[in-house]
Amino acid sequence: MIHIAGVDEAGRGALAGPVVAAAVILDSSLAVDGLKDSKVLSSKQREAAFQIIMSSACGVSIGIVSHREIDRINILQATMLAMQKAILRLKVRPDQILIDGNRTPKMSDYLMSAIIGGDGTVPAISAASIVAKVIRDRLMIRYAGRYPDYGFELHKGYGTDHHCQAIFKLGRCSIHRKTFNVSRQTSLFGA
Repeated sequence: MIHIAGVDEAGRGALAGPVVAAAVILDSSLAVDGLKDSKVLSSKQREAAFQIIMSSACGVSIGIVSHREIDRINILQATMLAMQKAILRLKVRPDQILIDGNRTPKMSDYLMSAIIGGDGTVPAISAASIVAKVIRDRLMIRYAGRYPDYGFELHKGYGTDHHCQAIFKLGRCSIHRKTFNVSRQTSLFGA
């Protein structure tokens, strides 16, 4: 059996919280319904697909890079690091790795390909997209309990108008990325 891992991330464009990458090796003998880009699924659909992926995949792993590390090395390098962590944590070594986007992490001992839009076209990448999004959303909901005035349970740290207004009113909390320009985000929403 050839093991193909799909890899994707969640949280790259957020103003707060970590970037989370997932690597998923699907069981080629099983069809998993509902595999699509996580952004086109409702929260309920993602959770249902997540449960199926976790119970049927040959391998699932995640890599998390904190907001502090993002500020230290930049978001692109943090995304590549999260992907490397996810790949290296797989219990089954993949024969090939398919990554959503136009870049791959530098890991010369693995066969990798970048696929733009792969989260909507390649089932293993769609599965990784779902796993990364569900894990990150759960983390941000936990942060909402610690920082209730920011609405992390609603926007998951992304630059919505509500989130940007909370930052301007309250200042940044400890999980905000210091190197991200909030005023640029706010201008996109007309604030």
